[in-house]
Amino acid sequence: MPARIFDGQRVRALRRSAELTQEAVATAVGVHATSVTAWERGTSHPDPERLPALARALGQSLGELFPRDGLPTLADLRADAGYFQNEVPALLGTKSAGPVANAERAKRRLSGVYVEPLAKAYGVSVEQLMAAQERSFGVDVPEPHPEVPTSLADKMRYLLDNPGDDQVPPSDAEIASAVNKYVGARVISAAGVADLRTGEVTEASPPVLEGLSAAFGVSALFFRSRDVVKQQVAEGLTLLAHVKSGSIRGLKGRQMGPEGLPTEVMAMINEMVAEIEERGLPSA
Repeated sequence: MPARIFDGQRVRALRRSAELTQEAVATAVGVHATSVTAWERGTSHPDPERLPALARALGQSLGELFPRDGLPTLADLRADAGYFQNEVPALLGTKSAGPVANAERAKRRLSGVYVEPLAKAYGVSVEQLMAAQERSFGVDVPEPHPEVPTSLADKMRYLLDNPGDDQVPPSDAEIASAVNKYVGARVISAAGVADLRTGEVTEASPPVLEGLSAAFGVSALFFRSRDVVKQQVAEGLTLLAHVKSGSIRGLKGRQMGPEGLPTEVMAMINEMVAEIEERGLPSA
């Protein structure tokens, strides 16, 4: 099992930087303060199931604070979701953790009825869960291609888990500060950012969404829903088509939906594709 790398000194430095006491961190993680002391001194390590809560308490992403050397097994996914094995029955509605425990120990693969609810509880795709299960059985399976993030929490986690070269993912406090600076008012706190990142809160106001886009350095459309993006793209293409044809007045009072594009817009797109192909550029 590829354990996550734990650095007690870094935990101590981050805790002090955040002006948190050991007691406060211990409460957030669900342990006694003496445990936090031992972790920071390097005399003991926390259970892997406690690392997600510890990362949240310090305002860091799990993967950045506690990187893993290798791909996760089924037990790793459970720990990354912050669940102990005795908490699994409540997730699946079973009397015991036997089905999951057997799969983690390479005794018996999961029954199909457990796959989807377990993947949902762990916050991964079915493909990722099945790949992790195969690794539990000693099969070398590469990580499936990540799905395109759709929820606000998934999008934030994607950006935090995939920072640019030589970039350190910002903490919740840093994200909140950047959003408030962009908006010009205090519209969100570090705790509010944590709620959005973890999915405790699923929606944010337009100013917060714009601030998040600025904080992460992505397009303002990234944090919008697919329907909103399609709507704006359709309207933008319609405007370009009318500008090109010199008939902007034809747009007056016209409503454009995301279902399809007008004939003139499709004609403009086809013309652009033909021009690209003539120049020998990749049409993609």
